Order: sequence, then structure tokens, then C-alpha cells
Amino acid sequence: MLAQRPYGNSGILVSALGLGAGQIGDARLDEAAVGSLLNAAVDAGITLIDTARGYGLSEERIGRHLAARRNEIVLSTKLGYGIDGFSDWTGPCITAGVEAALQRLRTDRIDIVHLHSCPAETLARGEVIDALDAAKRAGNLRAIAYSGENADLDYAVDCGRFDGFMASLNLCDQRVIEQVLPRIAGKGFIAKRPSANHPWRFAERPLGDYSEEYWLRWRAMDASNFVGRDRAPLCSVGARCVERNRRHRQPGQPCAEPRLVRPWPVAGLSARQSSSGLPAARSRLGRPALSKRR
Repeated sequence: MLAQRPYGNSGILVSALGLGAGQIGDARLDEAAVGSLLNAAVDAGITLIDTARGYGLSEERIGRHLAARRNEIVLSTKLGYGIDGFSDWTGPCITAGVEAALQRLRTDRIDIVHLHSCPAETLARGEVIDALDAAKRAGNLRAIAYSGENADLDYAVDCGRFDGFMASLNLCDQRVIEQVLPRIAGKGFIAKRPSANHPWRFAERPLGDYSEEYWLRWRAMDASNFVGRDRAPLCSVGARCVERNRRHRQPGQPCAEPRLVRPWPVAGLSARQSSSGLPAARSRLGRPALSKRR
């Protein structure tokens, strides 16, 4: 059984490893295969299932295949747009979006609902947060949260109205470790893209692929040199031996003293991979970081 961690002070417990259900929204996927994947994840001890209005058929498929196991899982979704008859990022759109998500997920409550990359200026008007808060008071959801990055995330954190947050945290993107996590004591946090969209799958730049941006960072960091002591890694500009704590003089040459090589600088982040291919992360600050892949 996977470890369970508190989602801030919300009273919600979630698995340390989560399933990001964006990929299962692809209409080309076999329905039976999707059902098998979802149930295998729950069988493996994963309780946190994250989806969004913008993930194609994802919400519908989660409802179809996991409704009978509702009490075994924690449902997280993201909304704010894409509701017929309503303008995006308005109070009525949020209210209708919650109702639509309840129907698609085949449930009477959603555990965590995020505003999905809502701009800071929209948050500042208060309308969308008020609507989400009203849905919480009505019992339709248990925690209101924000998913996003940069200045928008900063505003969401500082406004003090959210129970939790979701942001990118992985080997190639660790800004939130210093900039956000110290400011959200008592709040829930879900690490988005914890394995950086798996850029190591591609030998060449994957133009147009979802992982392209992280592939560029991966190559700039020369993170392909993450190897053990059994072979001498190739050193590169900006790389250093961890134990020697120094830069190498000859980029691209074998290291004279085989050591684990990492990019410079990288904040301490450990990650693990489950048998189902779902990554998890924990920050060096010791705060629980829940994982997903968007």
C-alpha cells in the first residue's frame, strides 16, 4: 500500500503517488484499456486521480470506470472554461463547471477542484473564487485549489483563499521549492509534471511534443549524464561531481574519478517511479509533494 499524506489542513488524505489522467482523455484510446489502467492504478494503492475539463474524455472515463470505487479514491479536477452557454472565467461558468464535472465523474462530491491556470487579474476580481467557495459550502467539493505557474500562482498563494495548489516541480523545474513551498504552510500541494514529461524518451528534439520544452532544458543541463559508479560519465559545461563539489575542466571528456554527475545547480529533489510508470516527488524541504502528470 502506498503511503498516505495529508492534503494540507483540509482533512483529505491522498496517496504519495498520483495518477494524472490527461492522457486517457484521448478518444483514440481503447475504452477497455483505459478501464484496465484506471483500475490497475487503484489496485496498486493510488488514490489520487487528477483530471480536468480540458482533458478530452478523461472525466467521463473516470466516472465510467471508477464510479463503483468512489470511496477508494480522491478525485481532483480543474475547471473554469469550456461550458456551453457561459463565458469562460466567470462565476456562472465556475458554478456550471462544477455541476458538469459532478455529472461526468458520476459522483455527488469532488474532493479537490482547481481553477485551471486562471489569470491573476481574473482572480483579483474575486468572482471565480467566490463561486468555487460557494460550491464548497454547498457540499459539492471539499477543497478549493489553484493550478498554475509564475505571477498567477504568486497571486493565488498571496490572496489566502485557497486550500491547496498545483505547480510544476521536477528535475528541470524547481522554482517552487524556494519561491512557493515556504509560503504555503498548512496548504495542500500537488507536484505537476514530476518527471518533466519524460524527455529522455527522445534522442532528437521532439518538435511539437508536449515534452519539447523540458527536452530543451534536459539537454541544456546535460542530465543524460545521470549515471552510477559503474561507468565513467561524460562531463559537460555546468556539470560537477557531487562528491568533489567542483566543475570539470574538460567538457565532453570522461571523468577521471567516476562519480554521480548532476547539473549545476540543482536543488535537492528525489524521485521514484512506480511499476505503473507514475512518478512521485518530494522536495528537500521535507514537505509532502504529491505527484501527477498533466
